[in-house]
Amino acid sequence: MFDNLQRHLGLAATGLLCLAMSGLVHAHPHGWIDLRMRLVVDDDGQLTGLHQSWRMDPFYSLVVLEELGQVGDDGGLDAALDQLGIEIRDNLVPYGYYTELTLAGEKLSFDEVNDYTVLERGGRVEFIFLLPLAEPQPLAGQTLRYQVFDPTYYIEMVHEEENREPADDALLVGGALACETRIRPADPDPEKVMQAAMLDVDDAAEPGLGRHFAETGEVTCR
Repeated sequence: MFDNLQRHLGLAATGLLCLAMSGLVHAHPHGWIDLRMRLVVDDDGQLTGLHQSWRMDPFYSLVVLEELGQVGDDGGLDAALDQLGIEIRDNLVPYGYYTELTLAGEKLSFDEVNDYTVLERGGRVEFIFLLPLAEPQPLAGQTLRYQVFDPTYYIEMVHEEENREPADDALLVGGALACETRIRPADPDPEKVMQAAMLDVDDAAEPGLGRHFAETGEVTCR
């Protein structure tokens, strides 16, 4: 029933999306996601998880919502979105939820995602979830870095923007720690840009291509 939707975020490159993209990369990516990130910090100043919001682009959202409307379940759109959320979550598990996180240069691991939802907001589909750390980590005196990306770069993932700059709420830190945040733009090697540009709609990129086009969020706490 939801096979096509699973491929959208299966994040496999099979072809429902034909969105024309501007810029250097013409054939890849085929859609984008606007990302917001909030670090969840407990009363002891320890990072316990990453609260993420992924807002699908308008064309992508239209395709998904139209397909959900054709499912015909008695529960209506809300029930269909709930089912979609389950499938998105399950599809992301083998890919580490598209998230890589390091603290003081050490890669951190995650626990299972159980707190998530999918909703329609302003005509766009939004997937919201809490990605818990396997173990809480102290942030004081440390620098944290993360990247969120589709390994195949079929879908581009960027932080929410306002006037071509990261939005004020694109990266937030909860709790009482004094932290500095920054979002560094991607700086891919020209060879990788050319590699992505040569991919056609039916081509599958090599695993890991998306990493080269990912923004990097940085948080330094005192």
